[in-house]
Amino acid sequence: MSSSADKVSAKPRPTIKAVRGTRDLLPDQTPLWNHVESTARAIFSRYGFGEIRTPVFEDTSLFSRSVGEETDIVSKEMFTWEDRARAASEKAQSLTLRPESTAGTVRAYIEHKLGESGALQKLYYIGPQFRRERPQRGRYRQFWQIGAEVIGPPSSGSESPLRDAEILEMLSSYLDALGITNWTLQLNSVGSSEDRARYNAALRDALAPIKDKLTPDNQRRAETNPLRVLDSKDDQDQALIAALPKIADFLSAESRVHFDAVLAALDACSVPYTLNPRLVRGLDYYTRTTFEFTVPSGDASGLGTQNAILGGGRYDGLSEMLGGPRAPGIGFAIGEDRLILTLQALHASGAPHLASEMWAGKKLDAYIAPLSPAQNPVALALARELRAAGLSIEVGEGTFKLRKSFDIADSLARHIILLGEDEVATNTLTVKTFATAEQTKVARAELFSKLRH
Repeated sequence: MSSSADKVSAKPRPTIKAVRGTRDLLPDQTPLWNHVESTARAIFSRYGFGEIRTPVFEDTSLFSRSVGEETDIVSKEMFTWEDRARAASEKAQSLTLRPESTAGTVRAYIEHKLGESGALQKLYYIGPQFRRERPQRGRYRQFWQIGAEVIGPPSSGSESPLRDAEILEMLSSYLDALGITNWTLQLNSVGSSEDRARYNAALRDALAPIKDKLTPDNQRRAETNPLRVLDSKDDQDQALIAALPKIADFLSAESRVHFDAVLAALDACSVPYTLNPRLVRGLDYYTRTTFEFTVPSGDASGLGTQNAILGGGRYDGLSEMLGGPRAPGIGFAIGEDRLILTLQALHASGAPHLASEMWAGKKLDAYIAPLSPAQNPVALALARELRAAGLSIEVGEGTFKLRKSFDIADSLARHIILLGEDEVATNTLTVKTFATAEQTKVARAELFSKLRH
């Protein structure tokens, strides 16, 4: 007789699903992600960039000092916790999952004294970031970014407007290489820290009489950080924002010269751009050049009305802000999730220039089908031999019916190798090529040559 405890234990356990705002990328999805990332690695390497990998969590103060206490990222969106002390002599530490990677990269630049070589550092990264955002299409709580930073002492040329233009030209080449040719580069200069201070004062004065007409978030920003109001995406505030002073009217002569030089270099490279005087980006560390690459909004982009796929800018004072030496820099981050959505939308629209291998992995070279369990060990040995030679091979199971083996092989591989008693005895394999339906006998010594074509 079963006990009540047995009945309780017999109840099915609830399934556990991915946390809201996160997702799994399955094998039929990852070929496109791999293509996007391998293209980035290939193109960035041509420009002299090397990969950097930083921790996914950092001391919370790294982000509050660099990104800005009053930004939405720091005030609302960070995943932060207290790492309790392990011993009485230790202090607890506030840690945060990284919401972006520029701060961590600059922290690594300072910590490892990369500037002491005197050389310009060109660093790229690919990895997950974390923000407690409201999940929506193309926006997740764990999301992926492809980014890069160019940073170094002033003597390395890190302040040069040529660096800004080179980054932008590289990004245009990257998007073109992926088949995204309908992009628009939006550009602005937010000036030096002194220019921004003057503009912030003027902006605060202009916002004072209209503050009560703004949305609650923008009312708060008008008090704490007026520049953030310009970054607002609230539709009802856009008419009021459009009437505010423009930062271009507050740029110093030096900032104007820098921005004009960036534009001249882009013109020389035939990289088109659109000037956007309202573009400020959402982080406090930006100075001078700021930019976004956008695609047309709507279903054609896969992004709806939120049509930016990447953005960045110059941050000439960030290293000093984090206690490091003077090290002007510029960088960007690509929202990889959003880039993927754009590519998928283009593919769905029938864009002929997008390669088919972007959407599905290449088929394996061969599937070995043992015709009975007795051939299983020989099948595995043959697979080992072919894999060592550089071929991609899957091994079936001798208990499978022949029809099942053919169906599996056709879905996975270009060839099927039938391995029965006769094949083992004669060291001659039966090979069928699915593309041509040709079935032939192949000596084991010639098998590699047969399969690699």
